[in-house]
Amino acid sequence: MTAPTVLIVAQAGRLQAEALLFAASLAECSPGAALVVAEPQPGPLWDDDPRMEPDARAALERLGARVVAFEARHFGQAYPQGNKIEALSVLPAGTPFAFFDTDTLITGDLVAVPLDPDRPAASLRREDTWPKPDIAGHNREAIWRALYDRFDLDFDASLDTAWPPDDWRRYLYFNAGFFHFRCPEVFGQRLLQTALAIRDAPPPELTGQSLDPWLDQVALPLVIHALGGGRDALPPGWIDGRTSCHWRALPLLYARESDAIVALLERLALRPDLKPLLARHEPLRRLVLEGEGARIRAMFDRAALPPNERAIRKRIRAAGLWLR
Repeated sequence: MTAPTVLIVAQAGRLQAEALLFAASLAECSPGAALVVAEPQPGPLWDDDPRMEPDARAALERLGARVVAFEARHFGQAYPQGNKIEALSVLPAGTPFAFFDTDTLITGDLVAVPLDPDRPAASLRREDTWPKPDIAGHNREAIWRALYDRFDLDFDASLDTAWPPDDWRRYLYFNAGFFHFRCPEVFGQRLLQTALAIRDAPPPELTGQSLDPWLDQVALPLVIHALGGGRDALPPGWIDGRTSCHWRALPLLYARESDAIVALLERLALRPDLKPLLARHEPLRRLVLEGEGARIRAMFDRAALPPNERAIRKRIRAAGLWLR
């Protein structure tokens, strides 16, 4: 099996630092994978120049990445999560791809992951973040059904009826930190059209619901369902399991990830070619290079973590160590 082309988005600041760690982990753990780094360019939708620093871009290229420019035409500064939607345009049509957020470490060979290019999938490592029921009197079922109806999709076929109607897990919902398909053009155009339609003309049932930062995760299940994918399209245990770790924020990594993930992070961050670049980013410098992450790690029992991420964040903030 051939690994799909891996796509990430990187720009100045935090994402630049994360991209270096991602690229280093990919080169080490899945050396056969091709990496494309999509970089937004300056334009009217950005307040500042979003491009990476030249030495960081050069370091990515030394790690085997191909950096490709793209222009933000629909999102930009107002909704930077939209980068992942617009960045799909940098890949040639018909190229099987796997998109990852930069706050991810690759921990195994992507060649081994049983991705079905014809059945799109996305990360199931998510929590109950959207929608918030009972705002304006609409429950989860009414909200999701309105979205499926809007795009002429079979809502009932998307349900996991093992869960009751008031449980968020009944409804198709993903973390947009990973998704894949056989064609970036087909997937990207559908995702863009869906996201713009929801943003610009949401159904009445979405009254009071926040779409920032959730727009990509609202549109994603609709696209995956429309293209024949679903929650069962990828066997469990691979993505956000043995092959990747979407750590999302460094304090959360130290609080809840395995010893092996922490060791991989720290080993990569201490590489002589990466350490000076990563030291510019305060959370990486303090938590990883200066060792303060160990304080967070000592605060939590990985076998008995708080029931939700909010509780973990609250405890870390109280200790003055929430660095993002």
